[in-house]
Amino acid sequence: MSSWGWKTDALPPNRTQSDIDGYRGVSWLNHGRPVQYDFGGPADIEAWLRGSPNRVNLGRVGLRFWSAGVGNPATTTALNVSESDLKGAKQSLDLWTGTLYSEFTFQGTPVKVTVASDLTTDTIAITLDSELVVKGRLGLFLDFPWNEGKEKFSAPFVGYWDVPEKHTTNLTIPPGGSVVRSASIRHRMERDAFDTYIGGGGSDAFSIQRVSPASHLYEIRPQLRLVRSREFTASIQFSPSREFVPSIPSPLQVFASSKKGWEEYWTQSGFVDVLTGSTDPRAEELQRRIILSRYLMRVNEAGDSPPQESGLVNNGWEIPHGYNSPSPFRLTDLVHPEMTFWHSAHWALWNNWSILNLSSSIYARFLSASKSFSQVQQGWSSGARWPKMTDPLTGRSSPGELNNLLIWQQPHPLVFALYEYRSFPTKRTLRKWKEVVKETANWMSAFAWFNETTGRYDLGPPLHVVSEDTSPNVTLNPAFELAYWRFGLGVAEEWLHKLDEEPVPAAWTTVRKSLASLPMDMEDGTYSVYEGIDKDFWTDSKYTSDHPALVALHGWLPPTEGLDLDVAKRTAEKVWTHWNTTNCWGWDFPMLAMSAARNGAQEKAIDWLLHPEFQFDDIGMPIGGTRVPAPYFPGAGSFLYAIAMMAAGWDSAKEGNAPGFPSNGWSVRVEGLNRAL
Repeated sequence: MSSWGWKTDALPPNRTQSDIDGYRGVSWLNHGRPVQYDFGGPADIEAWLRGSPNRVNLGRVGLRFWSAGVGNPATTTALNVSESDLKGAKQSLDLWTGTLYSEFTFQGTPVKVTVASDLTTDTIAITLDSELVVKGRLGLFLDFPWNEGKEKFSAPFVGYWDVPEKHTTNLTIPPGGSVVRSASIRHRMERDAFDTYIGGGGSDAFSIQRVSPASHLYEIRPQLRLVRSREFTASIQFSPSREFVPSIPSPLQVFASSKKGWEEYWTQSGFVDVLTGSTDPRAEELQRRIILSRYLMRVNEAGDSPPQESGLVNNGWEIPHGYNSPSPFRLTDLVHPEMTFWHSAHWALWNNWSILNLSSSIYARFLSASKSFSQVQQGWSSGARWPKMTDPLTGRSSPGELNNLLIWQQPHPLVFALYEYRSFPTKRTLRKWKEVVKETANWMSAFAWFNETTGRYDLGPPLHVVSEDTSPNVTLNPAFELAYWRFGLGVAEEWLHKLDEEPVPAAWTTVRKSLASLPMDMEDGTYSVYEGIDKDFWTDSKYTSDHPALVALHGWLPPTEGLDLDVAKRTAEKVWTHWNTTNCWGWDFPMLAMSAARNGAQEKAIDWLLHPEFQFDDIGMPIGGTRVPAPYFPGAGSFLYAIAMMAAGWDSAKEGNAPGFPSNGWSVRVEGLNRAL
């Protein structure tokens, strides 16, 4: 899969493009004024809008085995080989060069396979090393699935392989003799097409053919009369359909690009060593998670849009019945501004600016669409409202009640802007983010409602809190969102002050200074999820089984205006004892760790990062826990953010090395990291 390969599905039955363009959801009153949302409309259109476009599985590359013949490939047949047929299988990944090495024995003959990916083009290189190559018994295959944005499927989803009649593939071999060193396959689905190029400069000669008209499986066999060694090597490149054949890197160039790119990645950005000198027996596992998370995030989340939860491993994930939804549905709107903080903010702390600049560009790209969503569709007086989920082409909000009523994603671009300015404190940075900062803050001030009775500005109702577990029509002044609103508006004000080109809008300052106070239970001295929630919410699993955002008040967020640090600490400690952590998942645990670190409980911070419910599998993939399928990459991104914060420190941290780690049992070395806010 890729960050650029997307397919637009056929329209729902008996629907036209005019129906899609004319879609309208329900209109709810927001303090007496109607706001039109993207939910409650025709179900089939909403399903299409959520699922189209959808990320394409560009193709599957694998090993093809044939039976022993008498020197003529025509006398051999393809074998149905399973993993159990490969004896003594070993596989290792060289993280320094990005090269994957595999070894096994098939029917008594050793086989070695080496694979790498070019970090500048969408090309992989494969080398086969075996006597089976010389004997014409080992080659490659390419297979192409049908993709569509259906909302019900079994995760992980990587395409449909059993409906070849729905799509087409066409093989093209350049003219010029019997020796084939390059070929291309065009894969067409609906209106979209994708090209796969095989061979190119430096690749060995091969033959290629479609196995059957009833499939999209192609087999690639080394040309025996030109095989001079037991090796066969080829490049395979994927791309959008083109009218011209691109220059395909040779296998040697691909391996060299992979080596160079990964060496630069490891040496020119941040690094944390928690293993050398540490006596805590958990140090090795923590170091393993750090290294593998850094690798996997570079592989899966370094594109030009905030990715889906499962990166490029599979296509979205299914939300089971009961998770704030009447039926199972699939997250296929694979640009995810809601979760972009956990997907991408760690790049700022680890100094991977070339990567972060790609994904953070969505705010400039989607600014026009988000302004239209706010002002034209919903009737707000000004600003850009950032959606929870969108597609990579239009920036429109994805239909769904949760998608439309969540607001915690709104201040995210202000944090990205601030981190960039801290690393590059120039007028150029200020001007780059100026319009995004202004329109983000404009909507934040417009959304806040002035309560004439209390003389303050309120948030909601209706809105959904970050944990998505309260009724939107009664949710008023949620604690985390209030704190994030104050922080974000303060960032925007300071931005215009530094730029010194225009005055700060008075509404920003008025709203920030007059926002409602954080809701608090005065009896036990802790903050509440939202104003007016039942006092016994601490013992009600309805409210204590999802994201424990109360700990983010002083952890993920720095101290904000009006925050009482003692109350925040008591609140965090009560979360530790009252929250249903067996139901927590992903970024919950790093968020808990950051809160513990800021509150001086460094041992507890380590406990949260290595909590039994927060698991990474044997190759470093972040497990989704009991709630969502693996991999769940916001878990890895938030983990790296927490590690960087605990190792390099934060603005109000005490001076000294690794302020978020315990001094006993841990030796932490830090290189090239930025401090957190």
